[in-house]
Amino acid sequence: MKLKADQTGQRGLPMPLWLQGGLEAAQAAVISALLAMVPLAGVWIADGFSNRTMDSLARLAGQAWLLIHAVPLELGPGAGASGRPGSGLLSLIPLGLTLIPFLLSWRAGRRLAKASYTDQLWQALLGAGAVYAAAGAATAYFCSGPDVSANLAAAAVVPLVPVGLGLVFGSRREAGAWGRLIGVDAAAWVARTSQHSRWAGSYVWSALRAGALAVVAALALSGVLLAADLALHWSDMTAVYEGLGAGAVGGAVLTIAQLGFIPNLVVWTLSWASGAGITLGAGSVSGPLVTAVGPLPAVPVLGAIPAGRMDYGLVGVVLPVLAGVLAGWWFIREGENHFDEWLAIKIKARWFTAAASTLALGLFIGAVAAVLAGAAAWLSHGSAGIGRLTDVGPDFLATAVWVGAEVAIGAVIGCAFAPWLERVRPGSAG
Repeated sequence: MKLKADQTGQRGLPMPLWLQGGLEAAQAAVISALLAMVPLAGVWIADGFSNRTMDSLARLAGQAWLLIHAVPLELGPGAGASGRPGSGLLSLIPLGLTLIPFLLSWRAGRRLAKASYTDQLWQALLGAGAVYAAAGAATAYFCSGPDVSANLAAAAVVPLVPVGLGLVFGSRREAGAWGRLIGVDAAAWVARTSQHSRWAGSYVWSALRAGALAVVAALALSGVLLAADLALHWSDMTAVYEGLGAGAVGGAVLTIAQLGFIPNLVVWTLSWASGAGITLGAGSVSGPLVTAVGPLPAVPVLGAIPAGRMDYGLVGVVLPVLAGVLAGWWFIREGENHFDEWLAIKIKARWFTAAASTLALGLFIGAVAAVLAGAAAWLSHGSAGIGRLTDVGPDFLATAVWVGAEVAIGAVIGCAFAPWLERVRPGSAG
């Protein structure tokens, strides 16, 4: 059976699946490379580069392509050419631009799933992965120079992460279910388990989704806070633009680059609001109470960083707490609080079972949120590779601890007040 067949029951393209996967991957790689080259070509046409050869433009575009695929670049004289270590590592990934290969691969995954049988999709995905790995290694080989270089192995493997995720999620979207995607009917397997196992599984699955919901809500609230901060410091950012004198094309390219870092900035805002704070280079820290920042590069968005002492900065901790309240309330609405039901059956002291199950659930949701927030902080953190900016972004462990604890507190509050919000008798189980 195909994952999703058309009305004629025929495959979309009469070619081997591995070849179709390779062609889809090559198409995604070329389109993403062209999109990376467009803003650079604008600067090149406007005479914004000292070296105006086509060779230098193509090399710079290839390096930008590697960077948006999360491949770190080594900076410094002689890096890659003589084998000497460079002066720094550029590993600060613009997560917004990384969405480009992800979305292109998502589209390719849908097309490959539509053309594949359930037990044959791996051929298409394997072909796509092989072609993309080869494209990454070739780009690193031809675009490395004395000033910027990339490790060939990293260039072949690292792009497969965003591309592979895009292919898998795109295939899942087209297939409609994981069972049709991998050939295993998970629902039938679960149906063969005991009732207690199903209850435990549904409880854990709902708690995992509640933790993910908490992080998404916290990031959404952080995005609102970031937008407000940018609006308040608009004049400061405008002054930086004017001081640079980059012109229309240069200003547009600079804006595109900053937009690529918007997801990073949202995660940084969450870390800042939670109390964990962020690092802006060696010896520079920005937190909800005080900001001590040394000289920063002339990047307009950095003009929005709050300066000096903030008397009401800790109000920011309300954001992850509110996200936890939402997660706890959503969990109770799901009606999957089977641990509470089990405790109520085993122990007749309802005051104890209600408190214990609510506290356990809050800790569970907080732990899930801690893992996800820490992962987001790790992805958004990196090195700009120059001067003091070798450590930029939030500390993933501190962010995980702070966000996890605050979400757990909010989840307990949300679970405790959910029965009143839902007009359910407070003492009832579930």
